[in-house]
Amino acid sequence: MKAVALFSSGIDSPVAAYLMAKKGVEVIALHMDSRPHTDDAGVEKARGLAEKVGAKLRVFNNSRFHQEVRDNCNPKLHCILCKRHMYRVAERIAEREGADFIVTGESIGQVASQTVENLEVLDNAVKMPVIRPLIGFDKEETIRIARDIGTYSISSRKSAGCPFVPKAPATKSRIEDVLKEESKIDLDALVEQGASNAEVT
Repeated sequence: MKAVALFSSGIDSPVAAYLMAKKGVEVIALHMDSRPHTDDAGVEKARGLAEKVGAKLRVFNNSRFHQEVRDNCNPKLHCILCKRHMYRVAERIAEREGADFIVTGESIGQVASQTVENLEVLDNAVKMPVIRPLIGFDKEETIRIARDIGTYSISSRKSAGCPFVPKAPATKSRIEDVLKEESKIDLDALVEQGASNAEVT
C-alpha cells in the first residue's frame, strides 16, 4: 500500500510516518513550506527526517494560501483552514500517485486543531481515508519512539514557527462556519497550485 503523510519538521508526524513504513506502507512525506514567512531550517529538518524514516519527501510552498486566508478569512480559523488545505493537497497528490490513504501525526487534544470537534471538521475536507497512528498516544510515548528511531534530535533543532497561528485559535469549529470562510477564497486554484508545485527533494 501507499500513503501520503502530512510531514512537519516536528516530533509527531515523522513518528507516524515511521509506524506506517514499519507496516510495509510506501510513504510519500508531504511537507508544507511557508517561506518567505519562515526560515530555511524547517525544510532542511524535513529532509533529514524523511531520510531517517525512509520516506520520499515532497515539499510544496503554502505562502500564497496563508496570504489569502490572512487577507480574507476569520483569523481564529486560520489553523483549521490551513490543515484542511493540506489534506486536500495531500489527497490530490495521492490520487496522482496511486496512494490509498493520508497519514497524519495528530493526537487527541494535543493542540487546538486536534480536538474531537476540529478533527471531524478536518475529515470533512477530503473523501480519502485519514489514518492517525498516534491518535491515542501521549507526548512522552511519541518522544520515546522518536528517540529510538533517531528523529528526535533532528526535530528538536530550532526553526521558525508558523507566524500565522492566531492568538486564540478555534478549538470547537463548526463546519458551516468553516465552509463560509472557505467560500471567500479560490480553493480549487490554491489546491492545484500546491499539488503542482510539490517538488521531490
